[in-house]
Amino acid sequence: MGNLEGKVAFITGAARGQGRAHAVRLASEGADIIALDICADIDSMDYPNASPADLEETAKLVEGTGRSIVARQADVRDADAVDEVVREGVERFGRLDIVVANAGIVRLSSDEPSQRRQIFRDIIDVNLVGVWNTVEAAIPHVINGGQGGSIVITSSSAGLKGTGTDRAGGQAYAAAKRGLVGLMQVWANQLGPHSIRVNTIHPTGVATGMVMNETMAKLFEQGDEALSAMQNVLPIQILQPEDIAEAVAWLVSDAGRFITGTAWPLDAGFSVR
Repeated sequence: MGNLEGKVAFITGAARGQGRAHAVRLASEGADIIALDICADIDSMDYPNASPADLEETAKLVEGTGRSIVARQADVRDADAVDEVVREGVERFGRLDIVVANAGIVRLSSDEPSQRRQIFRDIIDVNLVGVWNTVEAAIPHVINGGQGGSIVITSSSAGLKGTGTDRAGGQAYAAAKRGLVGLMQVWANQLGPHSIRVNTIHPTGVATGMVMNETMAKLFEQGDEALSAMQNVLPIQILQPEDIAEAVAWLVSDAGRFITGTAWPLDAGFSVR
């Protein structure tokens, strides 16, 4: 039996990358999974999002661990759609114990004046408002379970340390990821009496579709200024999704039962440079 036997986890951005790694790892520890992903591109971004086939692959990997999954396409910006996915999952599994609010987007490339407002708005709406929609949909179900729970919000090293840029995407990303820390602290205080823990995690670069794409590769090749300040202290160029999932699996387990209200750097020392 795993550390999470009999529990249920709701994960956004679950079709690939960190979200998929969380789904598979938590399932391997015994949890059933409610998975959500937009599985569609956002016009203002400069790289492709996950596909429906990616979400299907996540479902197969979870089922391969022997656990069950409800996997649905939905946009975290659509609060009603998020509510419906959570309701369907709770009806299927009878409870909700863990939330991993992971869905996010980024754009670090240059922009035209006509694009800036839309880029800024889309990143704020997905990375900040989308997390609020996710946790807001989940809270009543976790409280009603009466067994406590754990909410983990994926912020970023940018949520701890801002670097200079004149680009709307980088500005919005830092603002949203820092805003998640404030939300986390509010929720940790609000939900503590229900034995529900709330924490943010702050990864440095992780090898996911958001980073490993043609646009980002060109920025690296050009020595782009938006990336030049993003250096780790440890001699680790990039983390793997499984590295983050391992930390989260520990945090949501009983081993982390006393940890709440924290901003946890998973950043190879990025934030102390």
